[in-house]
Amino acid sequence: MIKNRTFLFTFLLTSTFVIAQKSFVFQNKSIKPGTKKHFEIPVVNDTDSTFIPVTVFHGSKQGSILGITAGVHGYEYPPILAAQQLNQKIDPTKLSGTIILVQIANVPAFLGRSPFLNPMDNKNLNRSFPGDSNGSITQRMADVLTKKVIERSDFFVDMHAGDAPEDLHSYNAWYQSEALPEVSRKGREMALAMGFDYSIIFNIAKERLQAPSLYCSQEAFHRKIPSVDIECGRLGIPNKIETDRIVNGMFSLFVHLNMMDFNNESVSRKSIVIAKRFTIKSTSTGLFYTEKKAGDFIKKGELLGYITDFFGNKLENVKASQSGMILYMIGTPPINEGETIMNVGVTPISN
Repeated sequence: MIKNRTFLFTFLLTSTFVIAQKSFVFQNKSIKPGTKKHFEIPVVNDTDSTFIPVTVFHGSKQGSILGITAGVHGYEYPPILAAQQLNQKIDPTKLSGTIILVQIANVPAFLGRSPFLNPMDNKNLNRSFPGDSNGSITQRMADVLTKKVIERSDFFVDMHAGDAPEDLHSYNAWYQSEALPEVSRKGREMALAMGFDYSIIFNIAKERLQAPSLYCSQEAFHRKIPSVDIECGRLGIPNKIETDRIVNGMFSLFVHLNMMDFNNESVSRKSIVIAKRFTIKSTSTGLFYTEKKAGDFIKKGELLGYITDFFGNKLENVKASQSGMILYMIGTPPINEGETIMNVGVTPISN
């Protein structure tokens, strides 16, 4: 009897040791298990200053570290509003692992209502990774995000939408490279677990992994961290449907990563995987006219619209070079030579 009690005590002690959760240190502050804490990370150079608002949720149980960024482009509102909802809905007492949630990565662009660019230096944060601690304010923002969030993550999600001029059909995407098969596999599983109607494969050549990533989520992939992009929302409109869609997809991911038990926010839906895309670019500058919208299916050779000069003279017809579905497109009249008019998904494959 005594021997059995000793065995039981040893088993319980060992089990408790295994599942015990330690505090998580972020910005030199300790976050206790089952709690969350807000941070404002300063970013400063000789001429400009800003901050990055981050919330860290530290679960009551051990698990993975998931990094999430919203607002890398400050005019893409559904992901930013989704992050605000996640801040309220994630219960750290029911969480396994840790979530580092960047509420708005690009505060100057958000407050300045600036599409694509940070108005402080007119640079695109999503073309600035891994960043530079001695560079411009945007390059320093990328450096902070890389070191404070991406480097610490086991998994990573960057949340986007169609910016001010972009009509977009919601999808998510994962990075894939033959050089990183296991990381690619985990990214695929993450993307498909989120239940978006469409999932895109971002193929990365082996040699591309040796160059600067430029993109936020690609920086994670370069560091062998499974990563997913979300694109959900259009024309900078803060739509509740897209916002809720992002939130539900993220809760499904939490369940997939064993960070949270199943709940009403998680979804189960089979995605259509698109392996290839093509772009249609403008050869003129002027006004773009079309009746097409994101999500429409187009056929090879189909007339999609036309471009005129500033006096109404037609400069070119825009035709489809292949068949497929419009993932995103210019949804406003201004068009410049060389700009992407449409990005079209082709070759659906079985998942």
